[in-house]
Amino acid sequence: MPPPTVPFFLTSTTLAAAAAKPQRPGPPPSPPAQQMQPPPREAPRDGSWDACASYTARMRLNPQLALRLFDHLLRSGADPDHVAYALALSRCARGRDRRAAAQLHAHAAKRGAASHRRVRNGLIHAYAVCGMLLDAHKVFDRAHEGDAVAWNSLLRGYAAAGDVNTLREFFVGMQARDTVSWNTIIAWCVENGEYEEAIAVFREMLASMECLPDRVTLVSIISAITYLGALAQGLWAHAYVCRKGIEVEERLSSALINMYSKCGCIEGAVHVFENLGAKMNVDTWNAMLVGFTANGCSEKALELFARMEITGLAPNKITFNTVLNACSHGGFVEEGIGCFERMTKVYGIEPNIAHYGCMVDLFCRAGLFDKAEKMIQMMPMKPDAAVWKALVGACRTHRNFELGRKAGHMLIETAPNDHAGYVLLSNIYALDGNWTGVHKVRKLMLDRGVQKVPGSSSIEIDGVIHEFISGDKSHSSKEDIYEMLSEMCQQLKVAGYVPDTSHVLLDIDDEDVKESSLALHSEKLAIAFGLISTTPGMPIRIAKNLRVCGDCHNAVKLLSKIYGRCIIVRDANRFHHFREGSCSCGDFW
Repeated sequence: MPPPTVPFFLTSTTLAAAAAKPQRPGPPPSPPAQQMQPPPREAPRDGSWDACASYTARMRLNPQLALRLFDHLLRSGADPDHVAYALALSRCARGRDRRAAAQLHAHAAKRGAASHRRVRNGLIHAYAVCGMLLDAHKVFDRAHEGDAVAWNSLLRGYAAAGDVNTLREFFVGMQARDTVSWNTIIAWCVENGEYEEAIAVFREMLASMECLPDRVTLVSIISAITYLGALAQGLWAHAYVCRKGIEVEERLSSALINMYSKCGCIEGAVHVFENLGAKMNVDTWNAMLVGFTANGCSEKALELFARMEITGLAPNKITFNTVLNACSHGGFVEEGIGCFERMTKVYGIEPNIAHYGCMVDLFCRAGLFDKAEKMIQMMPMKPDAAVWKALVGACRTHRNFELGRKAGHMLIETAPNDHAGYVLLSNIYALDGNWTGVHKVRKLMLDRGVQKVPGSSSIEIDGVIHEFISGDKSHSSKEDIYEMLSEMCQQLKVAGYVPDTSHVLLDIDDEDVKESSLALHSEKLAIAFGLISTTPGMPIRIAKNLRVCGDCHNAVKLLSKIYGRCIIVRDANRFHHFREGSCSCGDFW
């Protein structure tokens, strides 16, 4: 390579080091002796432009090498144009390379290229992505005209910084908002768990008529709807896609399948999946497998997996994790063992912690504790919280208190800040009648500042989400709920239901107090509201933040038969479809 003919931007060695780890700013190195010589005469203008065009083309084809190629471009003696600067800045943004972005800015300013619109936008984007919002705003303020790209780049920077007030103020003050602007705000809401806010922003976007939603918008909104379990709004979103003729590609189809599945409408998920045709890929197959598994259709999940293998599409780690989960919840022990072996022998996929966790759960649900312990011992990695949770949960169901206590302490040691471990271990002690152990666990939670998340359930009625908290008697605007709740309790007693007070993890001798506590669980409150707010015969769909307790599970099974309703409860673990006094979820307590 010939010696540089201009003061070079970065050496290849510097670029390699920058790719490996961030460098602390410091004085630039002294140039070698040969660089101190006067540069030779510049190449002819045409040759310089040809060289620049050549390097720019290579930067487009090799974006990962854009900075290195930019350095070579300078070494060749050619002058970089605005496209070369923009491509190099784009690489700085992807690599979060603050130092390179600042050096590029300085170089562009010396060459008079920093004022070019594309270079300026590249600088704003790079600075914003790197968290240098003050520098990004300085470049932005020097702009002479309103540029949507510049506004959106800075908006994304504020979204990444997480300053809600500044983000909102900037968004409101934007001269012109396009689809990218709205998508940025909606995506920020979804990523930060503000799902209802995301839907509200989407409605405002439609009302403003500034621009039309695109696939990115709809994927974000459908994700928010999925979390809320708001099927009515999900149906509207799907209808909007069809009405506007928006192409249902891989990401949008997977989002729709996931939405229908997690809203308990497996038929809608199947409809979307079967109409994809040639657009099916491994992600859409996985989404459908997850849908079947979560909705208690383990046999259908295994049938779909067999169909997937026939098509010749290679399953991945997520596929096998889902199929093993289906075997676990469906009680297919032999099929699960065969699937686990085929994963490595046929497809060459090394099992990860999730796959081992599914196998432990498979053996635990079947009461095969020897095999479960053997699987834990043979794991090439340390068991995580999910593995210990599966073991403790099974020990509770099968009354294996000794192993449950050991596994419970291991769970707390593995995840000391997760309230679930303390609650599960407390369950084991309570069922064994060891109230001293219960108090010790509760005191340990208190000492460590770990708080149990209160149970909450939500139900969508006419597009509005109503939330209920376990034990909360403050629903003054819904007085009829408690009348309905009382009627439910009477009907349950007539049907032979006996409250399982073992799920009340308090040392209380009064059984009436325990039964009253169980009656105020959030899912029962939500079901009572659903019974008085919907037409007889309509399904009732509930979303709960925690796992449904065994008492509620048994009660809801009877309620589905008494009132002739399909009751679908999505909890933190999976879906429970209650129909005519039965449930096919495969869960245990």
